[in-house]
Amino acid sequence: MSGIIVYPDSFNEELQFSDKDKNKRILGTGPFEKQMILSKKAIRLAFNNKTDKHNTPVHKFVHLLDKMDGEIDGVPELFFGKEYIAPWLELMHKEMEAINNDTSDIRKYGGTSQTEFFAVASEYFFERPKLLKQKHPELYKMLSLCFQQPKSKTLNL
Repeated sequence: MSGIIVYPDSFNEELQFSDKDKNKRILGTGPFEKQMILSKKAIRLAFNNKTDKHNTPVHKFVHLLDKMDGEIDGVPELFFGKEYIAPWLELMHKEMEAINNDTSDIRKYGGTSQTEFFAVASEYFFERPKLLKQKHPELYKMLSLCFQQPKSKTLNL
């Protein structure tokens, strides 16, 4: 990634501000392949609510991290050792099944694809780490490893 641009408010596809535009955005990547464009207003809103397990800037940043290996696929290969990819895939599919069966407190959007699961689970990890650790200890351990949290060195998978 080459940079993050912060706009003061929402913007449209042409990166113009307009209160009348129905297609407002709070984040853009598209033609800015290695840049992230965020709305300052949306950033503030995302970090003001610390209990909803939802954070759009974190979500979009995780997509960029996921893309570092060349593909946005929900498998952060550069962050896991090869030995953790198969356990990650197994855990991810188990958790996605729970989401889709309404037996998980992970946001439903996480059940739509591997890509979205990684981003949604990461939002939960950064917004409510203690709750994630309590309700989804395996997922917490894997994300701790992925994001190189200090205690992740002692994973027993």
